[in-house]
Amino acid sequence: MTAPAKRPGRRPGSADTRGEILDAARAEFASRGYEKATVRGIARAAGVDSALVHHYFGSKDRVFLAALEFPVDPAAVLEQVAGDAAGVGERLARFVVGLWEVPQARERLLAVLRTIASNEEMAALVRGFAQPRLIAPLAARVGGPDAEARVEMAMAQIIGLAMARYVIGVEPVASLGSEELVALLAPALQRLLG
Repeated sequence: MTAPAKRPGRRPGSADTRGEILDAARAEFASRGYEKATVRGIARAAGVDSALVHHYFGSKDRVFLAALEFPVDPAAVLEQVAGDAAGVGERLARFVVGLWEVPQARERLLAVLRTIASNEEMAALVRGFAQPRLIAPLAARVGGPDAEARVEMAMAQIIGLAMARYVIGVEPVASLGSEELVALLAPALQRLLG
């Protein structure tokens, strides 16, 4: 007698298939890295069909973002900064400050920031994810000499601001209003990206 064929979709008896997929995804990304992890491998580790992973998340990028609980899709960043080169610094500054000012997003961003600051494997995962999806496309839009290095410097400026304001609480940066923060950050980003 042969074993019955595995049916696609939700397996019987599990109340939290989505959570189990995320647990499997975290383990796969941690052990294999972003580039080598696959939706099929995640599905296999979770004991589900890969169609179910696609049903819940749509793509490997979205599984990764959900697994890290990352509150923003790099495509949204690219969409926000699109436009004339003269205003790219202010558009990016407004997007970043606006995102960090939302309490739920800030909590998740802080969790990611603290994790990548203390865990090289997670830092490598985030680098492997962000480079082709955010850094390279933004550099292509910005153009000019050393575009990728300038985008990386802008990201370093943003990460430094987040550390100073939200993790360390450096004054007066920690207590500046959103508009004051944008006014100070935008010119620095513009010099790098404009």
